[in-house]
Amino acid sequence: MINSYDFDKTIYDGDSSADFYKYCLKRNKKVLLQVPVQLWGTLLYVIKIIDKTKFKEKIFSFLKRIDNIDDYIKDFWDINYKNIKPWYLEQKKNTDVIISASPEFLLKPLEKKLDANIIATIVDKKTGKFISKNCHDYEKIKRYEEKYNKKIKAFYSDSIKADRAMFEYAKEAYLVTKNKVEKIDIKNM
Repeated sequence: MINSYDFDKTIYDGDSSADFYKYCLKRNKKVLLQVPVQLWGTLLYVIKIIDKTKFKEKIFSFLKRIDNIDDYIKDFWDINYKNIKPWYLEQKKNTDVIISASPEFLLKPLEKKLDANIIATIVDKKTGKFISKNCHDYEKIKRYEEKYNKKIKAFYSDSIKADRAMFEYAKEAYLVTKNKVEKIDIKNM
């Protein structure tokens, strides 16, 4: 059986997409040219005119301002790999499956380094446009089942609200709060 993990705030201390955005802002001031598009997208999302996927596309539109994105991603992980939580590194197995709503292009470089399998939202790294559905909620289960024919033994996440479907899908559920990992009974929550 396989152990599966959410990524942001679960095994990564922080939000990798937000951290990558901040990294890109510091390195390339052209990213600032997308701020009006991002603010407009935020407003449209808040007043429920666009859905979360369209909102995220507006946020990730900054990618079109970066010419050498692969260099940025490599350098970002060289700097931020230290944010992978020690408790995960101590227990990880090469059969682990990390399932995240973060962009696949951002997380895929970690597959070799973590010796784990990664399923994430497929986003065009040159435009910020979503190629797949946002990999959250029941989409995580769908994407997992498309790739694997094995039951998940244990699922780990920092959020019951965001990952209730995965918690219920797995045989065991573990709630992660900072560096504390606690087995929970999802049926009674």
